[in-house]
Amino acid sequence: MNVSHASVHPAEYPPTTDAGEGGGGGGGGGGNIEVPRVRMKDFQGMPGTQGGLALRICQFVFAAVGLCIMATTSDFPSVTAFCDDEDLQNLYGDADAINEIYLVAATGLQSLWSLSLAIIDIYALLVMRSLQNYRVVTFFTIGDGIASTLTFAAACSSAGITVLIDNDLDICSQNHCVQFETATAMTFISWFTTLPSFLFNLWSLASR
Repeated sequence: MNVSHASVHPAEYPPTTDAGEGGGGGGGGGGNIEVPRVRMKDFQGMPGTQGGLALRICQFVFAAVGLCIMATTSDFPSVTAFCDDEDLQNLYGDADAINEIYLVAATGLQSLWSLSLAIIDIYALLVMRSLQNYRVVTFFTIGDGIASTLTFAAACSSAGITVLIDNDLDICSQNHCVQFETATAMTFISWFTTLPSFLFNLWSLASR
C-alpha cells in the first residue's frame, strides 16, 4: 500500500537583537526581535533615476531657451526697459529693467542648477548608484525649493510687465513683446518641470 508523506521544510526565524542573544536563558531578553527597516524604492522622478534625469533635462532646456531669447534681442545690452517711449521709461523704466534683469538671472541660475544635477543623475545611472542619501536629498530639496521659487517669481513679474505693455499701454509694436512673452512662457514651463523634482525630494525627505 502506497502512502504519501508530506514534506517538511525548516522554518526560518527572523534575526534577533544582540541583547536577546546575550541574555541566554534570561527569558525576557530573548523575545526582542529586530525588524529590518524597509528601504524606500527609487521612484521615477527622484534623483538618480531616468525620470529624474528627464525632468532635469527639460528644466535646463526651457530655462536655457528663455535665457537665449532674452539675450539675443537686438538691443538687450543697452535696453533699460520694455518701453522705448521716454515718458513711459521715466514712469516704468526702473521696474521694467529690474524685472528684465531678474528674469535673466533666474533663468541663468535655473539652467546651471538643472545642468549640474543632470550630470549627477547621469553619473549615478552609469555607476548604478542610488542617491537616496539623507544629506544629498536635503541638499537637492533646498536647492530645488530656492530655484523654483526664484523662477516662478521672475516669470510672474515678467508676465505682469508684458501684460502692462501689451494690453494696458498698447505699445507692444514698438518693443520686443513677442520675445519677452516667449521667454516668460519658457520660464513658466521650466518652473512647471522643476516643481515635480522638488515635491519628489520633499516626499523622500519627509518619509524617512
